[in-house]
Amino acid sequence: MRAGRVFAYGATVGLLGDLLLGDPRRGHPVAVFGRAASGVERVLWRDHRGWGALHTAVCAGGAVALGAVASRAVRPSPTASVALTGVATWAVVGGTSLGREARAVGRALRAGDVEGARQRLPHLCGRDPQALDADGIARAVVESVAENTSDAVVGALVWGAVAGVPGLLGFRAVNTLDAMVGHKSPRYRRYGWASARLDDLAGWPGARLTAVLAALAGDDPRGAVRAWRADAAKHPSPNAGPVEASFAGALGVRLGGTLSYGGRVEHRPVLNGDAGRSVAVADVERAVRLSRRVGLLALGACAAGRLLIGRRRGRTS
Repeated sequence: MRAGRVFAYGATVGLLGDLLLGDPRRGHPVAVFGRAASGVERVLWRDHRGWGALHTAVCAGGAVALGAVASRAVRPSPTASVALTGVATWAVVGGTSLGREARAVGRALRAGDVEGARQRLPHLCGRDPQALDADGIARAVVESVAENTSDAVVGALVWGAVAGVPGLLGFRAVNTLDAMVGHKSPRYRRYGWASARLDDLAGWPGARLTAVLAALAGDDPRGAVRAWRADAAKHPSPNAGPVEASFAGALGVRLGGTLSYGGRVEHRPVLNGDAGRSVAVADVERAVRLSRRVGLLALGACAAGRLLIGRRRGRTS
């Protein structure tokens, strides 16, 4: 069986596994990787970019190497190759858990339980929940759903289509390292620099595909493209900008503005400010549904792209 079909079948199995089962309750592979990366950090940490780059290389490189060794071991068996790709896809994507957590916050808001919503919000993002009212929480959820659709679903599928199981594991490793050490705290400003920059690079194609698919799958394709073109570059993140702007336009809402992380207040530009309205509680469910549609479209696009590349290689060989 050609590599294109292996990825197409395996990724479909893995995404269906995520839809039906969600993340494993115990022993999640990403959590296991996080503990291993923390152990490497305890050995290597220095307030220096070079040591941080070594940390990134050891952890992300180890994940890619593990995927390469496993893929080579099962290569003689098409069934085992599809199974490995399916398990790897299920392990690295997180669309179902993303939707579940977003809906849990949305239910609390609909019930008028703002304090309960504040307690659930850290499951989705690092905002300071006590600084947010109900509308601010809803906006934070929609922004988190948008950004994590790229990080937790589409980006992994893109790199799986490019590099198979090593691509799937490598992307999730890089994304996890960025979450662990890539933020601008005094401890990680230098040490986490390499992880943050590598995450920007790895996330670039998935973020653009997410923005395109959000425009296609949303309620207002023209509005999504308009917001993307007008506002994405204003966002401090090169990858969150296109995704959040496209989601804002697709849903007809305004995103961005003032927010607080770890006691630090940031004044971010408003996305889709000229055409959008304020985020309402009902938009949480709309964002989750849009995220689900984008994930399914991404599976189709990545599988089709991988099959097309495989056919062209077969013709030229």
